[in-house]
Amino acid sequence: MQALLFEPNVQRIADETTGPITYQPGVIAPDLAASWFAALLQGVDWHESSRMMYERMVGVPRLHGHYAADDPSLPKVLGAALGIAKAQFRAPFNSIGLNFYRDEHDSVAPHNDKLHELVPHQPIVLLSLGATRTMVIRRKTPPHLKTELELEAGSLLLMGWNAQLNYDHGIPKLRYPVGPRISVAFRVRPGWSEDGW
Repeated sequence: MQALLFEPNVQRIADETTGPITYQPGVIAPDLAASWFAALLQGVDWHESSRMMYERMVGVPRLHGHYAADDPSLPKVLGAALGIAKAQFRAPFNSIGLNFYRDEHDSVAPHNDKLHELVPHQPIVLLSLGATRTMVIRRKTPPHLKTELELEAGSLLLMGWNAQLNYDHGIPKLRYPVGPRISVAFRVRPGWSEDGW
């Protein structure tokens, strides 16, 4: 089965000065993306979590999972996806985070990744599987430019390390029904070894 489509269309959201941020739809063939979604839906140990907000504990509106890239229990699908991400972007990704958006009520608030948890100047790459969801990318400084990006199944979104300084990104709740989506995030974390942190 063909994993990669030829000559993916690259959309540039931000340049090297403030990013980069690029979006590539159709990197993973539709049939393969659908099979990966099904495998991860059943094969990942999904967790719920809570966080303090407005002086009370609230549930995080999505499920999540995590693997080190060298984890012996890494699902085969994630190993294949990791290989594609490394080949596409030439980065030594060692951490794989997953978010499961069950429906239109699940979301993630606008945020940027914490720079102390990332190796400087290494990118973050997001693989989308399942239903299309809108990501809102907003520049932090005036003129606060905003992009609403439709993240399709089989697409890859690259955010440069520098982009975390200049942009917030989030997945808003929706007012209409939408199917489930899985986001797979490849990062380069500092201090990782074969045994983790």
